Amino acid sequence: MFAMFEEAGKFQAGRVLSEADSSAQVELDSGKRVKVKAANILLKFEKPSPADLIRESQALAESIELEMAWEFAPDEEFGFADLARDYFSDKATLTQQTAMLFRLFEAPHYFRRAGKGRFRKAAADIVQQALAAIEKKKQIQAQIAQWASELAAGQCPQPIREQLFKILFKPDKNAPEYKAVVDASRATQTAPLDLLQRSGAISSPYQFHWQRFLFDNFPKGTAFPPLQAPPIVDDLPVAPVKAFSIDDSSTTEIDDALSVQGLGTGTVTVGIHIAAPGLALLPSSPVDAVARQRLSTVYMPGYKITMLPNDVVEAYTLQEGRDCPAVSLYVTFDETTLSFMSSETKLERVPIAANLRHDQLDEVITEDWLLATDPPADARLPMEGLHGPMSFLFRLARYLKSLREIARGKPENFNRPDYNFRLADHDGTEPQGDEQVQISVRRRGAPLDLIVSEAMILANSTWGSWLADHGVPGIYRSQASLAPGVKVRMGTKALPHAGIGVKSYAWSTSPLRRYTDLVNQWQIIAVARHGRTAALAAPFKPKDAELFSVISAFDSAYSAYNGYQGGMERFWTLKYLLQNGITEITGTLFKEGMVRADDLPLVLPVMGAGDAPRGAHLRVKLGDIDLISLDVRGTVVERLDMPAEELPSEEDDSEEESVAGPIAIAVDVNDTGEAASSPGTVNTPA
Repeated sequence: MFAMFEEAGKFQAGRVLSEADSSAQVELDSGKRVKVKAANILLKFEKPSPADLIRESQALAESIELEMAWEFAPDEEFGFADLARDYFSDKATLTQQTAMLFRLFEAPHYFRRAGKGRFRKAAADIVQQALAAIEKKKQIQAQIAQWASELAAGQCPQPIREQLFKILFKPDKNAPEYKAVVDASRATQTAPLDLLQRSGAISSPYQFHWQRFLFDNFPKGTAFPPLQAPPIVDDLPVAPVKAFSIDDSSTTEIDDALSVQGLGTGTVTVGIHIAAPGLALLPSSPVDAVARQRLSTVYMPGYKITMLPNDVVEAYTLQEGRDCPAVSLYVTFDETTLSFMSSETKLERVPIAANLRHDQLDEVITEDWLLATDPPADARLPMEGLHGPMSFLFRLARYLKSLREIARGKPENFNRPDYNFRLADHDGTEPQGDEQVQISVRRRGAPLDLIVSEAMILANSTWGSWLADHGVPGIYRSQASLAPGVKVRMGTKALPHAGIGVKSYAWSTSPLRRYTDLVNQWQIIAVARHGRTAALAAPFKPKDAELFSVISAFDSAYSAYNGYQGGMERFWTLKYLLQNGITEITGTLFKEGMVRADDLPLVLPVMGAGDAPRGAHLRVKLGDIDLISLDVRGTVVERLDMPAEELPSEEDDSEEESVAGPIAIAVDVNDTGEAASSPGTVNTPA
């Protein structure tokens, strides 16, 4: 005696070895013996063999017309054998009954299961909906197959082109576009990114990086809504100074300027003047909503996405020839010893005498010029009387830096230069990626750079402590120590910043470019206006949840923006190599298998360094350059001599430039077609 039974949604058959009232012992063809509940046994038979019955029934089941079977089925609940007799004949054979069982079981859109071997036919409208869904699924599957075929042939269908970045980085794994890429990638044994590149989905490497950044960070585009800059209604006094700013020529958001008073009197007052949008913009205003959404200006070679609209920036920027509203910090020093005497914060209008530019004056305002007693006149200087103020500021900057280095416990080293990127004959509009790029060096710690950086550190640290003294919260950057792995963190408490060497540090000097600075400016203005009662009047109160929300959002956005800037600088560096036919570089081995180029902002992995020590100077032959993955690798062809004094310091290596990370593509070529909880990644090395 044989029996057919259902177990976990599957039909099995075997020889009955023994039988009781509630169960039976059945031996399958495999030899395995199973205990089967009596309620699960659907058929008992003596012949044919179980294997033959299942094979013949499955073949016959395919010929059963479901629509006709549905018509034959009664409205009430029925058994499969009953419908087999109605469909085939009153004397339906065992094979016919089993075929009907199989057919009913695989057609839930026509027949709903009502128990073991029992069914009830679905309502007519349900059947029609199910059939329509099945037909739609067939059409989608056919579309997927067609798209996959086109991709494999090197052509990209328009729907996939339009969904490119969603497919690669934030896929809906049930979408037909995604499934087509997976199928084509699997069929051609080609990585998804390579497949899409070969099929023309990626118009250019530059556009790939740009559009991906927009997809991740500006999905609605970079255009601003119509906004007007609110006027500053405060009756502000005009400061008795002639201030000047120091920026690059491309800078339009001029946040800060400097002034010097009292030279030759024994006490000198340095003014640090910060553009004051916080006097006009209010929290939760329309302009603030835009600034809070963007959180920072995004910089990249040849282009930038500003935090604020140009008209708003123009209203508050420290433009030369104007008396500009500013939050000013005046710090008085002994002219001889440079010791600190006092500080004061004022809200005022500051006359801006000149906007000085690094790239135009770095060769003029040198250390020799600053230290000279009576330097010759230079037509490139945009205003008279700069030497005295600049000389004092330079002397003060070096002194302030030395004090910070004492607090740090070791000197700051600027062993590596900064690099400027310029796209030739470019008008500042969105680049296309084929512009001629020029890369020039600006060494960190150059006089103008040092003057500005020390002045801003002085302002940020002074205002940070000032807010804390008045019980007004701010947004601080802190670092517990210089120990390896101790990172800079953002918070609302005035904690030390070991890396800079100050007791507290609150970004406050770039309110046109960073939202944290605008928030801190609101708090500083409240203290300037209300003094000891400022904690009650400031926009953000202690332990304000909104302040923590700003910190979290800014930290995330700022990291993304900096990552993109680094990636695009690497793109243009690789482009520079290609445009100038550079096939070899010299560089320094700063850790195993990694070299930093001498004259370019380039870090790359190399082979063939052997047992060369850290700091070894090498000549490296470059391999193929991939502008999509931003990948270039090298092979060491010669070891060069390197004087010991030029070896990079350990501190420099701990702050090494990051190599553009691998592009993590969220396309899983092992995908079965259903949405997974955690998509796999295909990493393109960089």
